[in-house]
Order: sequence, then structure tokens, then C-alpha cells
Amino acid sequence: MTVHRARKRFGQHFLTDLGVIDAIIRSIRPAQQDIVVEIGPGRGAMTDILARRVGHLHAVELDRDLAAQLKKRYADNASVTIHEADALSFDFKRLGERLRVVGNLPYNISTPLLFHLLDFRAQILDMHFMLQKEVVERMAAGPGTKAYGRLSIMLGCHLAIEPLFDVDRNAFDPPPAVTSSVVRLDPLPPGTFAIDDQTAFSTLVATAFMQRRKTLRNALKAVAQAPDFAAVGIDSALRPEQISIAEYVALANHLHAKSSHQH
Repeated sequence: MTVHRARKRFGQHFLTDLGVIDAIIRSIRPAQQDIVVEIGPGRGAMTDILARRVGHLHAVELDRDLAAQLKKRYADNASVTIHEADALSFDFKRLGERLRVVGNLPYNISTPLLFHLLDFRAQILDMHFMLQKEVVERMAAGPGTKAYGRLSIMLGCHLAIEPLFDVDRNAFDPPPAVTSSVVRLDPLPPGTFAIDDQTAFSTLVATAFMQRRKTLRNALKAVAQAPDFAAVGIDSALRPEQISIAEYVALANHLHAKSSHQH
């Protein structure tokens, strides 16, 4: 296989450290009955190991040249399907139920891709991703911490987020400018947070964190008044990062119900 040079526009950093690859595979614990989806297989460092251990492997690769090389490599393997496609617009629903999703995600698309995958959470068993360490810290942060924000809430209301281990930049070719982390994401049981209107909830959280230094009362003054905060037991003198996911859900549901009554 010709060595494929990393392309900047795809944010490619190929994982080459065998010890790290082994640690990721051990975290995933792939099994013979699994349907695994690998996003961004690249040169196939993890693909080969996964292909040997799982029932079926779907690899989604945007880079035409890499996809062609992988198709050639697995031409005789009926349990591997290579999809030359953009993961950001890919319909994961067509790959079946109980999918296990893995990948060393390009950092420039990691956040939109995580939100895209949320749409398929009913089909997903778990996800293991390599991401920028700072992004993982923001995803996993709890209320009252500096890293806690919109990302923590919008992912945390649907996923259990567990950072596993950090990966040094020298584990990649070419090395990225940042430290990476491997994270495990498990979809929460449906209704863990009963959000009445996803769009209204998302807008409320985004509005609160647009001015995270302000008190909640000031940050949300266009949408919520003192009686609204009182109705759900939130102290409006607190800052946006001091409010839990459950409290944001309660406030969003209260405001949604109120506006429904007014119409």
C-alpha cells in the first residue's frame, strides 16, 4: 500500500503508535457479534484489528484515495464494507441496530459530527472517539467548573461521557499541535432528561452561554423573568455555568409550556 500523505484540508493525523492502538482496542473490547462503524479509518491502523474481531465492520472514509486503497485491501472480505462518504451527512440508520461507533476524528469536524451522531442515538450502543483533549474536557465537565458550557449540556443530556486516557501528539503522523484524549460515550436511556422541545432547549442553553460572565437573570432577560426562575427553583443570581442540565431542562420545559398556553 502506498503511504498516503496526510491532507490538511481533511484534518488528517494518522495514528501510528501501536501501544495506543492496542489501548483503544482494549477499551472498545470488540466482540464477534458486533457491528462496528469506524469513522475516518485513514490508513487502516485500527481497521485491520477490528476487521478480524467483529461480525461486520463499516468504515466511512471521505478521502477518495484512502477509500480506494481500503476497498482494494478488503475486496475479498465480505464482513468489511467501505463507504466513501462524508460522515457529517452520512445516514447511519441504514447500517442497522446496536451499532458500536469508533474513530480518530478530524478535530475540525468533531463537534458537528457528535451532534450529527446524536440523531442516530437510538441505533447506537456506544461510541469510542479520539478527540482533542480540550474538547473532551469540555464534554465531560460538570456544573461550576470553567470547562462546563454549552457542549457539556447539549451532549450530556443525551450521553454518559467518560474520558478514558490522554494520547501524546507523537503517537500521530503528522503530530497534531495538541494533546488528544480517548472518550467513551454511552447513549442515556430514553427519557433520562425529558426535554419537551429540543430546539427550544438548545436555544435557551445557547442564549445563556453567549454571555457566560453575566448572571442568569441578565443573560436570559429576553426570554425569562423572575417568576419563571422561581417556578423551577433556580437562583437567577447564579451564572450560566452554575446551573445543572436538569435545571436547564426544567426551565426550558417551563418556558415552552408557558408559550404554548399563550398561543
